[in-house]
Amino acid sequence: MNKNFSLNKTVEIIINVALILLGNTILAFGAAAFVIPNNLVSGGSTGLSLFANHAFGIDITLFISIFNPAMFILGFIMLGKKFALTTLISSFYYPFILGVFRSFPALTTLSDDKLLSCIYAGLLLGVGVGLVLRMGASTGGMDIPPLVLNKKLGFSLSVTIYAFDTLILLSQIPFSSSQEVLYGIIVVLLTSLTINQILLIGQKQTQVMVISEKHEEINELIHTQIDRGSTLLRSISGYKKEEQQIVFTVISHRELLQLKNLVMSIDPKAFMIISQVNEVKGRGFTLDKHD
Repeated sequence: MNKNFSLNKTVEIIINVALILLGNTILAFGAAAFVIPNNLVSGGSTGLSLFANHAFGIDITLFISIFNPAMFILGFIMLGKKFALTTLISSFYYPFILGVFRSFPALTTLSDDKLLSCIYAGLLLGVGVGLVLRMGASTGGMDIPPLVLNKKLGFSLSVTIYAFDTLILLSQIPFSSSQEVLYGIIVVLLTSLTINQILLIGQKQTQVMVISEKHEEINELIHTQIDRGSTLLRSISGYKKEEQQIVFTVISHRELLQLKNLVMSIDPKAFMIISQVNEVKGRGFTLDKHD
């Protein structure tokens, strides 16, 4: 059993590392192919490197090669060894792969359409960062200061990240037109939206509440036909003040139609409340159904 556990752990680590590398590769490709060639205003360490390049003439790859390791050291000191290990790969691999992509001139001519470049940049940056964060790691760079402020001062992580990105966007105003800044806002918004979607892939489920006089039959069919757990909630109707039972369950999206058909076949007058939940943990979802 110990050997199997060790093997599974090794495979899990390999997959996590591979996905972290893939995320950083997608991130670097988006920056090299769309952000940098089109001089798009961007947030994060890429945006900061663009500011350093325009303001001080520092090469973008050189800046990131120095800045990311410096942020890694900050994270190691302020957030501990565990964080440092998950960030180590990104801090050193991203500048390397960015330099590799920038060595291919063909990448700089993929698109000269600003709006199209903004869309692809936002999507690629979002997918890249989202994959890395999904693995419990960090892309390094400008991810680290918000994490430090969150841990040490309790600042909201999402608010701090948006604040830093906004400041980085504003820093590029002196050498960017108002139109370029507006394009930059599109990149930041698309990146944020894509990150959220990547983090929620496979976690969204459907919550269903059924109010019916035939709640016992409905409850039984949820167990036998759909193989999902349920909870009976006692309630009192608002108008007649009658006690009634609510069948509460959480199912996958693909099981929703089956459940609705089952409920309607038992009680066409049943009252159903259906809503989406972003994440479910516990038996039947993140744990086995049986001990």
